[in-house]
Amino acid sequence: MDLGIAGRWALVCGASKGLGLGCAQSLVRAGVNVVMVARGSEALEQSAIEMRAAQQVPMGAGGRNGFQTEILTVPADITTPQGRAAVFALRADFDIVVTNAGGPPPGDFRSWDREAWLKAVDANMLTPIELIRATVDGMAARGFGRIVNITSSAVKAPIDILGLSNGARSGLTGFVAGVARSGIAAQGVTINNLLPGAFDTDRLRGTMEGAAKKSGQSVDAVMQSRRQTIPARRFGTAHEFGEACAFLCSAQAGYITGQNILIDGGAYPGTY
Repeated sequence: MDLGIAGRWALVCGASKGLGLGCAQSLVRAGVNVVMVARGSEALEQSAIEMRAAQQVPMGAGGRNGFQTEILTVPADITTPQGRAAVFALRADFDIVVTNAGGPPPGDFRSWDREAWLKAVDANMLTPIELIRATVDGMAARGFGRIVNITSSAVKAPIDILGLSNGARSGLTGFVAGVARSGIAAQGVTINNLLPGAFDTDRLRGTMEGAAKKSGQSVDAVMQSRRQTIPARRFGTAHEFGEACAFLCSAQAGYITGQNILIDGGAYPGTY
């Protein structure tokens, strides 16, 4: 399906690997020009090289929709003012923004001090808000905009060892619920949250390692046990997550806004 967004510009955060990379890849396949930002410069550049190579076509032919997309990189920490300044120095206007920052570490809430909480809120709540603030008015003026925040299934079903994430991401969810339904909705701008469950990423393994340490089991045993709690009996892939993100960024998704879309293989047991 043609998503109707070829030639547009997207900013994808945390794009060197995992779910952010999956989103960047899917947007490029849809013909979108992408600015990828991540802290790890080596991994970021390697991912960009592979993406550029993947869209190479025979001489004389164009890429998707007749042209090659641009893939630019910014090695920076998007959670800092300096990192955001580096991104917007490269390009000021974006039609699509995918916010994504590494989740705070798991642990026991008794061990988290004020600094730990502020760091979590800054990365997983305030940074997406800053990116929305910096781009949403330009989107509205041009009559098209898609903002997708990668949050977590823990927003709907909190995980005890992910208290920092539970709290910070829930704050973002509340903010988005209001701003997505403001005047920008009538100007062609949508804001939605994608809530990943258990996906096969480094982040998942890190969480499983924490659970293994707490339970005294092996990491493999903990991961197998987790798979059994998912009706799909497997972990999700970055590719299928990216495709869901690309659809939310599509022309066809213009009537979807202010939503929290859970992608978890059926793990959440609730009706609503």
